[in-house]
Amino acid sequence: MAFKTIMVQLDVDCIAAPRISMAWDLAQRHDADLIGFCAAEPHLVIPTGTDNQAAARAMWSQMEEIEGRLNCLREEFLSTVNGSNRSSWRGEIGNPTGQLALNARAADLIITGSPAIDLVADHHRTLDTASLILAAGRPILVASKPCAPIKAESILIAWNDTREARRAVVDAMPFLITARDVVIATVDNGDTRPAEKVADVELFLTRHGVKARSEVLDARRSEPAELLLQVGKEIAADLIVLGGYGHSRVREMTFGGVTRSVLRSGSLHRFISN
Repeated sequence: MAFKTIMVQLDVDCIAAPRISMAWDLAQRHDADLIGFCAAEPHLVIPTGTDNQAAARAMWSQMEEIEGRLNCLREEFLSTVNGSNRSSWRGEIGNPTGQLALNARAADLIITGSPAIDLVADHHRTLDTASLILAAGRPILVASKPCAPIKAESILIAWNDTREARRAVVDAMPFLITARDVVIATVDNGDTRPAEKVADVELFLTRHGVKARSEVLDARRSEPAELLLQVGKEIAADLIVLGGYGHSRVREMTFGGVTRSVLRSGSLHRFISN
């Protein structure tokens, strides 16, 4: 598999240039087309009393403001990529997460920013990253915070023997085969033969030309996410690959503890598949 089309999602209210630059650099390295994407939707205005026109005017005002921001972001995107014919723009009025999940059909990889920590985030104007991972049907690259160019020379695979982790390893192959060091790390929580499981993954990757090695971490030392992030720091990784697996599809219980903790950590770029 190769990344032939990359889509970078931009936030309607945030600085866009660092993410555009990171995505454009990545697209050029992989000889891929780049699609810039942004969506936002107005808040529903409930009429008060009998003044329905005031509510309609308020909605139209929000629409005009969003359209203005989309136009500004389009110009910034096209300027950053120097109007390349390998780039295109999509700006839409609609739910940011839902519209991006639909447009994901056009790309091999989706790049987003780090999710907001705020529990009352305005998802009319900001992305719900966890919901996107479950809905997109494409791997999601969640950029580090602050957003920095991705080198992917040293990569950590956070292995959990699930369908989602297997999917993530295959989806990330364009990164893995060019890395100088790939560490497959799994946390021993008392499962059966964890060393054999990561050895299978190591052999699989080696047969694909990946410079891979494996490591089993002792869960008694610390929390699993902390152990994995510490390994990432030790090998100077700037990319972690993991499956977006979870215990429930209910919004507040979307992901298991490791996935949730890694999503909140902005120290690495995070490549997540579901």
